[in-house]
Amino acid sequence: MFARLSPVRKIGLRLVALAGFLAIAACAPVAPNTGPRIDTARPVPVALLVPSGSGQSGDDILARSLEDAARLAMAELQGVQIDLRVYSTAGNAAQASAVAAKAVDEGARIILGPVYGEAANAAGVAVRSRNVNVLSFSNNTQIAGANVFVLGATFQNTADRMASYAAAQGRRNVVIVHANDVGGQLAQSAIQFAAARNGLTVGGSVGYDLSQQAVINAVPQIVATARAAEADAIFLDATTAGALSLFTQLLPEAGLRSDTVQYIGLTRWDIPPQTLELPGVQGGWFALPDPDLTNRFTSRYLAAYGTAPHPIAGLAFDGIAAIGALVAAGQADALTGAALTQAAGFQGVNGIFRLRPDGTNERGLAVATIQNRQVVVIDPAPRSFAGAGL
Repeated sequence: MFARLSPVRKIGLRLVALAGFLAIAACAPVAPNTGPRIDTARPVPVALLVPSGSGQSGDDILARSLEDAARLAMAELQGVQIDLRVYSTAGNAAQASAVAAKAVDEGARIILGPVYGEAANAAGVAVRSRNVNVLSFSNNTQIAGANVFVLGATFQNTADRMASYAAAQGRRNVVIVHANDVGGQLAQSAIQFAAARNGLTVGGSVGYDLSQQAVINAVPQIVATARAAEADAIFLDATTAGALSLFTQLLPEAGLRSDTVQYIGLTRWDIPPQTLELPGVQGGWFALPDPDLTNRFTSRYLAAYGTAPHPIAGLAFDGIAAIGALVAAGQADALTGAALTQAAGFQGVNGIFRLRPDGTNERGLAVATIQNRQVVVIDPAPRSFAGAGL
């Protein structure tokens, strides 16, 4: 995952706070026959790789929540048995590689996890020649491809949703404001691609370095770029843990008022909840998973474990749910690349999702705004993919 202004381990603040970037992964297409044959009449061995053992308390909390969510999903499967085997990666690539190989040696037919990008890439490489697929919890599309899928919400998925909605609302000229790190550059590319696909004109992009003074110094350039482009929308990749509060305060004060320019976020503006109190985010647009389904999952998790799930724990539930749905069909090739990338997709705890042949994913997202410090959904999440029922 991509760390921004917050420490690497603070992934609870936002789904896109990933732990690292690895330039070597290829986004190669998934071979349709990749994946072992299974006996669907017997419990299917599934390895769950979690980041416990790193010495970071946050990793241990996340590991527990991922395992709990996976077991909750197993309890809700109908007619399918999963033999879940949990392995600790300590949040690093070397151990992820070792335990992934060990898991396959011990019979795992598919791997669920790990969380961090380097670890997921390493796990995939370790078992690629063993014909085993990896459903990682990362959202780093740079490590997707071959036998590695990413389950996390991606920049491209969010950018596509927001650009499509913006175009439908009559927005035409946009400016992109992005960090000058690797994550920011990928966010910029995602927005540019989404804008072009939805008929929006990108009038300019302004980068900023990851410091308070650099953010302040970027404001005049952003204002000048927006005015020259006659922009009616500004895409921001900033998070609450980063530059969001500064930009949403300083840009309107510098003349880019929200009644003339629509602010659009590429990250969740409702996490943490204190973000809703910021005056500058009122009226902004951002994407989030289907709130109704997310709340139902949270309620079930609370009832089972007495505490709220980690913000990305639902990915473990989704992985088990997808595996269970495929195995339930009774086919020996249920865990191949072709089966995992079926067009109809799957129903997850946060809404519909499907895996793409390049290892990335598509998720059905809602569009929300903030009014009077409350999240208001202004365009519901789809409940099925166009042309394919669930």
